Amino acid sequence: MRVAIYARVSTQRQAQTQTIEQQLERLLAHVEEQGWILEPEHIYRDDGYSGGSLNRPGLDSLRDRAALAEFDVVLITEPDRLARNYVHQMLILEELERRGIRVEFLDRPMSDDPHDRLLLQIRGAVAEYERTQISDRMRRGRLMKYRAGQLLPWTRPPYAYRVDPEHPKDPTGVHLDQAEAAIVAQMFHSYLEPQTTLYRIAKWLTDLELPTPTGKPRWNVTTVRGILTNPAYAGTAYANRSRPVPAKQRKSAMLPAGPGESRAPRPEEEWIPIPVPAVVTQEVFDRVQVKLSHNQQMAPRNNKTHQYLLRGLVSCGQCRLSSLGRTTHAKYHYYVCRGRTDALRAAQGQRCTARYAPAAQLDELVWQDLCEVMTQPEVIAHALERAHGGHWLPQELRARIDSLHKADKPLERQQQRLLEAYLADVVTLPEFERKRQELTQKRDALKRQRIQLEATAEERIELSQTAASIEAFCTQIRPMLNQANFAQRRQLVELLIDRVIVTDEEVEIRYVVPTKPDGPHVPFRHLCTDYRAQYPFPQAISLLDLAALSDAGAL
Repeated sequence: MRVAIYARVSTQRQAQTQTIEQQLERLLAHVEEQGWILEPEHIYRDDGYSGGSLNRPGLDSLRDRAALAEFDVVLITEPDRLARNYVHQMLILEELERRGIRVEFLDRPMSDDPHDRLLLQIRGAVAEYERTQISDRMRRGRLMKYRAGQLLPWTRPPYAYRVDPEHPKDPTGVHLDQAEAAIVAQMFHSYLEPQTTLYRIAKWLTDLELPTPTGKPRWNVTTVRGILTNPAYAGTAYANRSRPVPAKQRKSAMLPAGPGESRAPRPEEEWIPIPVPAVVTQEVFDRVQVKLSHNQQMAPRNNKTHQYLLRGLVSCGQCRLSSLGRTTHAKYHYYVCRGRTDALRAAQGQRCTARYAPAAQLDELVWQDLCEVMTQPEVIAHALERAHGGHWLPQELRARIDSLHKADKPLERQQQRLLEAYLADVVTLPEFERKRQELTQKRDALKRQRIQLEATAEERIELSQTAASIEAFCTQIRPMLNQANFAQRRQLVELLIDRVIVTDEEVEIRYVVPTKPDGPHVPFRHLCTDYRAQYPFPQAISLLDLAALSDAGAL
């Protein structure tokens, strides 16, 4: 019997009470006791990973190897080591069972009996409830301490602030570093001067060779803005300013929207004030916020007069950074690589040399290509089929599965006759064991093939359903393409396009689904070339224009 083992601890505190080594020691002892076969590469572990998430490297490797049928049993100490969420537990258990792999728990033995399954679900639900209860208690406890002024909201103290190293969260231990506080005060007062910009403050601090809050030698606009907008410098730190929300959109053109959490601001009335030493007066702080808000509204990047169809989806083909929509002279609209406009990169001699992409031409090019793709749902279905491994039809797979069932019947009869022969003293015990093992191995091999084909058949059915859904969607949406307004176009683009990569010579449009049946087996790939030959390139932006954008606070 081939076996794999899995162990996990989530926190340092948990690791002190039940180390991974202790779990592995118990699991290895059980494997040796049972006489199972354990290969070293089939020992999986996750140190410091929460059981509330499925995103764990050790668990991912276990599931990948399970898909290849490299073992027959997975051994774990208890169900909450596999997952704290009972839904996650059942998902993994069902996935492994589909591949013919049994899961055993040392501390929670279970069988295929429905009562054991129900008990496992109840235990998982209880574990999830306990985890939620602990999290809620910790959250409420933090809020109570915030309101009582007993706890700081900082992960680390802001620039110019120091805390008691033995009690880093105690507000009574907060004090100012006078040298850094003087620098912060000068930043606030300098910014109120008419010609001072964030970039000039960053350059001034860099020229003084002052290290940033993180110890880096160069200051940037983001760091300066973060200091000038922090209300702690006016004498009040705030807790409970944001709340976790599911991530709904990509953070950049290089990162697709995916699972996880982001932060959303809470209403100001829910903020909890905590007094700290002030660096500037509230009046100075408020005046700085007014200027920052005004400059932000006037920045070209916040010009809302032009609608960029591919906003957040365009990436530079040279440096792979995202490209932003920019409007110049109130009439030219472009997608501009961040690596070309970033002042810090320019100071370091790392400015990207990619050309500005005319927005109207690029938007139209991508939209026309999308419309063409929507008129060919059968091509998408064919590409999906190719990307998922061939042309096996569900009925063909079912016929192959039936043949494996039939092939197993003679082996089963041979095993029965072998047992009868042994009981009748026709064959000896060593011969019986040898032949029985041979027959068992043959049947196990057939079983693994059958399970894998059944899983493939399920995937093919799901794939055909997906292809049918795509075809129905294309049929429904196709008559509306020519009359679609900007909002509708934008919705389709966000739904179907993952990324648009632009170089000086070509545009690569990466769709969420395959669009070329003869392309490589990747989930997206479509290429259009010579877009600049179709559309004349407008006058390039001068260095003077870039300098003006920088001084205006756009860069």
